[in-house]
Amino acid sequence: MSIQKIARLAGVSVATVSRVLNNSDTVKAKNRERVLQAIKESNYQPNLLARQLRTARSNMILVMVSNIANPFCAEVVKGIEEEAEKNGYRILLCNSGSDLARSTSGLQLLSGKMVDGIITMNALSSLPELTTMIGDAPWVQCAEYADYGSISCVGINDVDAAQGAVSRLVDGGRRRIALINHDLSYRYSRLRERGYKSVLHVRELDYQQVIYASDLSAAAGTKAMETLLAQEEKPDAVFAVSDSLAAGALRAIAQAGLRVPEDIAVVGFDGTELAEVVSPQLTTVEQPSREIGRTAVTLLMKRIDNPDAAVERVMMDWRVISRASA
Repeated sequence: MSIQKIARLAGVSVATVSRVLNNSDTVKAKNRERVLQAIKESNYQPNLLARQLRTARSNMILVMVSNIANPFCAEVVKGIEEEAEKNGYRILLCNSGSDLARSTSGLQLLSGKMVDGIITMNALSSLPELTTMIGDAPWVQCAEYADYGSISCVGINDVDAAQGAVSRLVDGGRRRIALINHDLSYRYSRLRERGYKSVLHVRELDYQQVIYASDLSAAAGTKAMETLLAQEEKPDAVFAVSDSLAAGALRAIAQAGLRVPEDIAVVGFDGTELAEVVSPQLTTVEQPSREIGRTAVTLLMKRIDNPDAAVERVMMDWRVISRASA
């Protein structure tokens, strides 16, 4: 149904319909009702336009994901979409790669009132720039947990989770534990590395090797593991900051003719489906990915309904799932 057809059905001008669409207070109440009735009679599916007219909302949420190819991010988005639909919302997905130029392009939807709020999974280091661009719009930071500022957020305690994973390896008799990490502009990378190093310090283990993968893919994990295997003193265990990196490490170990976990134990992070389909199955730190997404939407709805609502920071539970790799 076009704006012209709505105008003809309501018996008003196109300009009047346009003013109603823009929620202008200059429209006479009688004409506003005629336009709303025309929309209703036209059976605009799912009557979304009429709801927008009454609430001045788009019923759309912009979701900015750092990397949709990351299985963890994909699971969080599923949780976001499930909860958004329960609240009568749809999502628009922007794969930002934590790139500010791409983020700026996506945020034009916010300034154009095409979305009512935003959920980001960008690197925490980019938040100052995003804060300037987003302004006072309803906003929740998801997965990258922030301890400060005016942004509601949801995530896990990455230091504790990393400590739990590395402690599991030490308790299993491993003494040369390496870390495959990623981009330190992400707070989770820094915190998981801190957790890794703290366990080594407390347990008085001298071996410490950190390799930084180029991205969070299995291929990058394979390359990082090959670097570790080329060293004179090889690790007897590896902790990777994502299941994808850990899966790549498994491949490199097998290609080198070594066995998992007999020669080298491997632990991943995220608890994605990938951890169950690789061989051997992967011991991993499980994050409640879908629940993180659902909680982000709940926090955002509060901000949309009440822009002055208090900032909330939700810390969710994690657990180490033991499987054959460690």
